[in-house]
Amino acid sequence: MVLERYRARVAPYVARLARPFLTWRPDRVSWLGFGCAAAAAGIAALVRVTTPLLFLVVAALIFLTGLFDVLDGAVARSTHRESVRGDFLDHVLDRYADFVIVVGIAVSGFANPVLALLALASLLLASYMGTQAQAVGQGRLYGGLLTRADRVIVLTLATFIEFDLSLPWPWAPSAPWSRFHVGGVTFTVLDVAFLYVVIASQWTALARALRVHRALPPS
Repeated sequence: MVLERYRARVAPYVARLARPFLTWRPDRVSWLGFGCAAAAAGIAALVRVTTPLLFLVVAALIFLTGLFDVLDGAVARSTHRESVRGDFLDHVLDRYADFVIVVGIAVSGFANPVLALLALASLLLASYMGTQAQAVGQGRLYGGLLTRADRVIVLTLATFIEFDLSLPWPWAPSAPWSRFHVGGVTFTVLDVAFLYVVIASQWTALARALRVHRALPPS
């Protein structure tokens, strides 16, 4: 999954979706996206003591988090309010959004905490490599095997599938932890999603680091 390559293609649709928010300040849209992330985390944590059916709400909120993350930039460009301060706030809120969502899912009881921790560290490392490239004068890097748009889609799909498997379908497992068995180890859908995030984020981080290192003049 590399959704970043489709940025130019979806730009007209993003601009259309941004129209209702053109009277807003871009930072308000950024905060709205973070609010969706915080709500997703809180509801995911409630799954442990309530019902996995709440994962449907979590999936919708994670998707909205990614949508508003795209719209804040579109609003800023359309209203000529782009600024370094706004860009900084956007990146800060993005990182905290990643943090709260992963922690909320980890608390849900449907994900291995160790995998969640590794996923969190890996995606933060990938994001760091992108901004570090900018810090050394190579420009902000957004590409890679797993961009932020990719991981939003991965987590949206994973939480939706957990919701779907919690319904009384004929194919649904009888116990929430009975998803995949590999070598005596049991994985949930969210475990598999986190494992993918770990591998793809590490690959992205290393690819970005190598790209910047090769572009820099030798010492």
